Amino acid sequence: MNIDFSDIEQFKTLFAEPRRVVIVSHTNPDGDAIGSSLALAEVLRMRGHETTCIVPNRFPYYLEWIPRAKEMLVYRFDAEQAKATIDCADVIICADMNNLSRLEELSEAIASNTTAKRLLIDHHLNPGEGFDLVFSHPESSSTAFLVYSILSQAFGTQIIDRTIATQLYVGIITDTGNFAFSHLTPELFRAVAVLVEAGIDIPTIYNNIYNSFTEGRARLFGYAINRKMKTLLKGTVAYISLTEEELRRYWFQQGDSEGFVNYPLTVKKMRMSAMFTQQHDFIRVSLRSRGNIDVDTFARRYFNGGGHRNAAGGKSFMTMDETIRHYIAAVEEYHAEGKV
Repeated sequence: MNIDFSDIEQFKTLFAEPRRVVIVSHTNPDGDAIGSSLALAEVLRMRGHETTCIVPNRFPYYLEWIPRAKEMLVYRFDAEQAKATIDCADVIICADMNNLSRLEELSEAIASNTTAKRLLIDHHLNPGEGFDLVFSHPESSSTAFLVYSILSQAFGTQIIDRTIATQLYVGIITDTGNFAFSHLTPELFRAVAVLVEAGIDIPTIYNNIYNSFTEGRARLFGYAINRKMKTLLKGTVAYISLTEEELRRYWFQQGDSEGFVNYPLTVKKMRMSAMFTQQHDFIRVSLRSRGNIDVDTFARRYFNGGGHRNAAGGKSFMTMDETIRHYIAAVEEYHAEGKV
């Protein structure tokens, strides 16, 4: 990955003296958001900085085992402490997100600190404005790999111990689908070799992430695929919808539906998949595709979202039925334009 030497030097200069640092990541934080934030925080602490990680809402239960994950402040439940910490920060780092709007309610607390330096470290398209230093690399497979690249260039790979390596590896495998998606470069695997040399336990990490779900999640998955997966365009496009009532029926916990949107793409001729999950006041939209079908553009155009070419998301403030009809019409329009 080609990171500008001048950016690395600015990063080193910024952290040459002890700072009070806050690291924030996006709403519904995933493995990459958690892993990259914690690893960055761990290195900064080792170098004498007072560092706190804050996320807008609770992260999935199957990520709680990650070293120091339980020390993260959850804004939804610790707003007062989080605000006080943010107000005192000298540096605010936004990790695995391209815009402050991804923080939802937490964004107001960030905006209230007008003196802190702001850094962006992210691999999504179209980074927002208002940052003093930006590491925006959509060619990176994950933010965790980007964090590894920054840290190794700034301080050397010797700074990466087993704890940091574990945190980074979680971010890498969750955002690459355990090395199944795009941007799988030789440089990435050389980084993984460094993490292995630091002592990570790959089978245990895999088991903790992918084999630690609840019975309710397993039953919800079966229901979603058997009863709720619908197809369009002769079986080449799919969607799954889950209402709040359906989620409650299977004792839904944060993160239980993660990965469901990928499953239709295991069908050989499937090219695009969508997942609609009803929240309290909106519907979360997840989009996946393969090949040259651009769901980032699709999400921006139809669901006020964005992301990557083959993985994106957005929101709908319509009813579930209206959202599905809107999606079907959007797919037909996209198909008419030769884009799916």
